[in-house]
Order: sequence, then structure tokens, then C-alpha cells
Amino acid sequence: MARVRLSVITPVFNCARFIEFCLENVMRQECPEVEHVIVDGGSTDGTVAIIERYAALHDHIRYVSERDEGQSHAMNKGIAMARGEIVGFLNADDYYEPGALREVLTQWDGLPEPSLLVGNCNVWDDDGKLWFVSRPAGISLNNLLLGRYVEAFPMNPAAYFYHKSLHLRVGPYRVEEHAAMDLHFIFRAVQHAHVTYRDRTWGNYRYLEGTKTYEGDKCGANQARVRQITEQYRRQQPALRRIQLVLLEKFGRLFRKPAGVPEIH
Repeated sequence: MARVRLSVITPVFNCARFIEFCLENVMRQECPEVEHVIVDGGSTDGTVAIIERYAALHDHIRYVSERDEGQSHAMNKGIAMARGEIVGFLNADDYYEPGALREVLTQWDGLPEPSLLVGNCNVWDDDGKLWFVSRPAGISLNNLLLGRYVEAFPMNPAAYFYHKSLHLRVGPYRVEEHAAMDLHFIFRAVQHAHVTYRDRTWGNYRYLEGTKTYEGDKCGANQARVRQITEQYRRQQPALRRIQLVLLEKFGRLFRKPAGVPEIH
């Protein structure tokens, strides 16, 4: 087996409907420098049997199955297991574009450590139709603090990758956070990593009815959580900067975002 450069980490719990497609999707990348780390939370729906079958046949697949404290805990366990210097997260119901991982590794050459490499992500609705393409070309702390999430926040981790060593600076994913762990991570990452955006589509995100993101949006819980987190990071700024942010936000409300494009999930 070639030296592992990139560890794709999939946290999963009772996702037999999608896990085989996920495993096949990473395999079809035909990238020998990639390993696939599966962190199962003790599934009871047949997920583990599928993982075991594939792991027995393919040595790039490594897995653990045991009860955990939720998705963030599973993500941290995956990072601890990762052999690659680069990590990326692929949820079981999401997938990569053909050749995405080979392209990411090519793009990685020459990037300083720690780096965060961000691309575009297709967002599919529950009917399998392309809703929009997330293009976070404006990813920066300033835009995140201003709530410009359409241009600044990567909608799904299938479209970004980073040095594992970044966690030495930003800490692990917050185990107590079960819905917005990725938003917390991005807020911290842009302050400590060398951020590079590429106008290339690498990921596909299925926005499915019944998932915690969909249900959180439906009841308004996600929007409230995002506002709370944004305000938390604003409070960490110097007083003068906080005043500037308030003024810039009020001015920005004069301009409306394009119709039909969600702020954040």
C-alpha cells in the first residue's frame, strides 16, 4: 500500500441505506495515497456488516464500531486514528466528484502547514435535483463575523480538506456540540490556518428530509444557533472592531442576497 497522505473520515450511525455507496465512492477515486477511516457509533441496522465486508477485501479501509458521545466525538476519534497528514470528512450520505481526491492532492503540493483547502460543493435537494452550488470564495473571518455565510462558509466538509496538525492550534471538535461543530471549526480554522480557495467542485451534499440539519432548519433551531455562535466569536473581537462589525452589518442589510439561496445549513 502506498504511503497514506490523506485520511477520509466517515462518522456513521445506522446508515445502511448509504454506507455502501460511500465506501464505493471513495474506492472509485482510485487514489492509492488515501485511506478511508470509518467511525461507527454502534449501529444496529446492518451498517457494520457492510463495513466489515468491505474492510475484509480492501486494506485502505479501517474502522471501529462502538458507542460514542455523538458525531463530534466520532470525528475526534477518526482524527486520532488517521495516518495521513491531511484529513477530510465525508458523511455517509454525501459523496465526492470523480477524481476529486487526486486533484486535491495535486493542489496540496506547496501549501504551507497548517493549511485549509476549500473547494465548491453541489447541494442536492430531497428529490435529487441540484439546488445550488456552494462557492465559498470569500471565506475569511471578516465575512463570517458579518454573517456572509453564502460566500464565506463551506456548506459541507466533502468540499474542504486540511492538515491534521491544525487541531494542535484550534483544538478538537466540541463533543458537546451536536449540530454546528463544523461552524465552530471553520471560525477557529480561518484564524490559524493558511486558507486557500479553489473554484473547483469536489463535494456533493444531500440535503435530505429527516436529517438533523433539515429538521433543524425546519424548526428554526439552526438559524438561532448560527446567530448565537456568530455573536460568540464577535465578542472575542476588540471593542472597536465589534462596533465596526455592527455598522457594517447594518449597512449590508441594504443589499439582499439572491432569491432562493439559503444563508447556511
